[in-house]
Amino acid sequence: MNWRTVVIVTKPKKPDVAEVAANLVAWFRTKGIEASTDPLAAQTADLAVVLGGDGTLLAAARLLGNRQIPILAINYGGLGFLTEVTLDELYPSLQRVVDGQFVMQHRMMMDVMVTRANKDVATYRALNDVVINKATLARIIELEARVDGQYVSSFRSDGLIVSTPTGSTAYNLSAGGPIIYPNMHAMVMTPICSHTLTNRPIVLPAGVKIEITLLSAQDEVYLTVDGQVGLKLEKEDRLTIEKSDVSVKLVEPTDKNYFDVLRGKLKWG
Repeated sequence: MNWRTVVIVTKPKKPDVAEVAANLVAWFRTKGIEASTDPLAAQTADLAVVLGGDGTLLAAARLLGNRQIPILAINYGGLGFLTEVTLDELYPSLQRVVDGQFVMQHRMMMDVMVTRANKDVATYRALNDVVINKATLARIIELEARVDGQYVSSFRSDGLIVSTPTGSTAYNLSAGGPIIYPNMHAMVMTPICSHTLTNRPIVLPAGVKIEITLLSAQDEVYLTVDGQVGLKLEKEDRLTIEKSDVSVKLVEPTDKNYFDVLRGKLKWG
C-alpha cells in the first residue's frame, strides 16, 4: 500500500509524547510522506499512527468515525493489548510498514442504542466493550437480557459486560470472561460479581441483537462505552447492542503476532 499522508494521534498535554510525535513527522517527511499531528488531518489521511496506550487508541477509533483508515498503534502506555508495537520498536516497525511488510487486521465494533420511554436517547460505537455497572457501595442491580428476542436470563449482580473479541482482554478478562481471538466475529456477555454463581459468561455470534433492560435502579447505575463515554441509566432503560457495519483496521508489522502480546502481557511461559 502506498501511504501518502499520515495523521499522528497522541494523548494531549504530554510534552514527552509531543516530542516523539514531532520526530515522527520529520521521519515520515524523509520518506516522502506528508505527516501531521492536527486531528483534522484524519479527514484525508491514508494512515493513522496512534502514540499512547489502549485508551488513546480507543479514543482515536471514535475520532476517525465512519472513516476507518488503517491504524498503526504504538504502545506509549503500560498494559496494552491493542498497542502491540513498543517505543523501542518504533522506527524499525514503521520502516516495515512503509515497505509493505505488514498484515491488516479487521476488528469488529458494536453499535449501542439506549432507549428510554420508547425514545432513543443515546447512541455509541464500541471497539472494546459496553459495561453496565452500579456506583460504589450501591446495592446489587437487576438486568434482563434477551438475544434476538429470546429471553436469556435475569442477572442480579454488580453489572454486566458485553465485549467484542478485541475487548475480551480488558474488563471482560478481569471479570472471568474468556479470551477471544481478536479478528473473530463474536460478542461475549459476562456478569460482574453475579449474585447467582451459575450465571456464567456466554459467547454469542456477531449477527445477533442483544437487548438488556435495567429492571431495578434504587441506586446510581451507569453505562460506560470503552471506559470513556456513557451516561447514567434509569429504571426500564433498554440497551440494544449489535455488530457495527464499521470495523477498525489495525496495521500489524509482520514480525508481531497476537500470541507474542498475550505471553508478554499475561506473563505466560
